[in-house]
Amino acid sequence: MSVFPDLCAIKLNCQASAVELFQRCQHESYALLLDSAAQSHENCAYDIIFRQPQLVLSCKAGKLNVSSDENLELPPAPESAADLCRYAEQLNELSGHYKGPSDLPFQGGFAGAFGYDHGRSLEVIPEFNADHYRSPDAVLAYYSQALIIDRKTNTTWLVAPAEQLEALTRFWCQTTSAESTEPFQLVSDWQSNMNQQQYTDKFEAVQNYLLAGDAYQINLAQRYSANYQGSEWQAYLKLRQANSAPFSAFMRLTDSAILSLSPERFLLTDAHGLVETKPIKGTRPRFGDEHRDQESQEALLNADKDRAENLMIVDLLRNDLSKNCQPNSIKTPRLFAIESFPAVHHLVSTIIGQLPPDRTALSLFNGAFPGGSITGAPKIRAMQIIEELEPHRRNIYCGSMGYFSQHGRSDTSITIRTLLAENGQLYCWAGGGLVADSTAAEEYQETKDKVSRILPVLAS
Repeated sequence: MSVFPDLCAIKLNCQASAVELFQRCQHESYALLLDSAAQSHENCAYDIIFRQPQLVLSCKAGKLNVSSDENLELPPAPESAADLCRYAEQLNELSGHYKGPSDLPFQGGFAGAFGYDHGRSLEVIPEFNADHYRSPDAVLAYYSQALIIDRKTNTTWLVAPAEQLEALTRFWCQTTSAESTEPFQLVSDWQSNMNQQQYTDKFEAVQNYLLAGDAYQINLAQRYSANYQGSEWQAYLKLRQANSAPFSAFMRLTDSAILSLSPERFLLTDAHGLVETKPIKGTRPRFGDEHRDQESQEALLNADKDRAENLMIVDLLRNDLSKNCQPNSIKTPRLFAIESFPAVHHLVSTIIGQLPPDRTALSLFNGAFPGGSITGAPKIRAMQIIEELEPHRRNIYCGSMGYFSQHGRSDTSITIRTLLAENGQLYCWAGGGLVADSTAAEEYQETKDKVSRILPVLAS
C-alpha cells in the first residue's frame, strides 16, 4: 500500500545554478539545499533542492512529533525520539512508484538534519547542560519533490508527482528574479564560551581521563556566538564563497536556520547496499605561500600522532558499520589520504561495507550515529566526558545532514564547520580530537584554524 504519491522525473531546460534556484524558495520552512560547493572535489556529484515536504518528523527532549498539512493514513507513530529512524524506515516503505532514470540519487523519501544531541536518545548520556536552543534535536521530512543538478552532465532533473510537473516546471524555469533579502550583518563581536586558559584546564581534564584509561581519544570543542540581523541565506552565500566544501548545506526550519560548510562525509549507501564512510581526523593550516603550504601538507601526512588518531576512529567506525553490514564485508581501501580545503588540509580515510537485504540506510545510520570522528573512542564514554567538560550543548554541530531515498541510496555529512542561527544569535563551533600526546597550545590553535574562513568572513 502506498501512502505517498507516485513520482516522475523530467529533465528541465534550465541553466541556472543551484544557488540561483534555491534563492526562489530559501524563505520556505523546511527548504533544504544539499550543496556540492567544492567544484573540483571528487565527492561533488549532485546539488539537490528539497521543498514543501508532505510530512515532518521532529524530535525534542526525547519526544518524537509528527506533523503534516495533508490527511495521510499513517501507521501509529512512536513517542520516543529513539524510534525516529525506525519510523522513517517504515514510512519509506509506503512510498509510491517512481518512473524516471534509475541513476538519479533521490527518488522520493526523507531528508533533513540530525543534531549531535539526538544521540542522547540513542545512548545513555548524563545531562549537565540545559538545552536552551529552540531548534529541534532532529528533523526528518518526507519530500515528494526534489530538484537534482547533475554536476558531471550539467543537467537538471525535476522529481515530482505527475500532476505537479507542469506547475513546478514553470516555478523553476521562470525568468523573473527572486525576491531580494535583507543584507546580513553581525551586530556584536564573536565570543567564545571558553578562553585559552579555560580550554587548557579542560584539556588537562581530558588528559587525566586518558591517563586513567577511560578513553583513548576525546573530541573537545568550543562554541562561538554573536548577535546578527538580516538574512541567514545571505550569510550562507558569504561563507560559501570563502569555503569550497563538498558537503555544504542550508536548511530553513520554522524558528531557525542551519548553515553548513562541511568537508566530511558520514555515510553513503547506493541502491545495491554498498556503504562508504570517510572520517576526517588530522588537520594542518593552509598557507598562501606555496612552499609553506606544501610543507604543512607533508607534515600532516607524516605525523605519527595524527595517523594514530585517524586509525583509532577508523577502528571505531569499522565497529559501528559491523552492527548492520554483512560479516567480512568491511574494508579500508584508502588510509591516511590528504584532502585540501580553503582553510586547512585534512587526513581522510575511506571505509566500505555491504548491507544485507534486510537492512537499510536508515538502520545503518541509526547504528552509527553520532559519527565517531567527532566524539572520540570508545564512543559512549567519550560522549559522557564531552557532556561534562563542554559548557553548552552542541545541537546541530557534529550531527549530520543528508537524504534517504526510498530506493536505498543515501548520503549524509558530519556537520562540522556548521552554524546555527536562531533568535538573532549565530552559533559556530570548533573542536578536535585529543589523545595522550596532544599539546594544549597546538590543539587550541587547531580550533582557530578550522574557523579561520568562517568567523572573519561574517565579521567583515
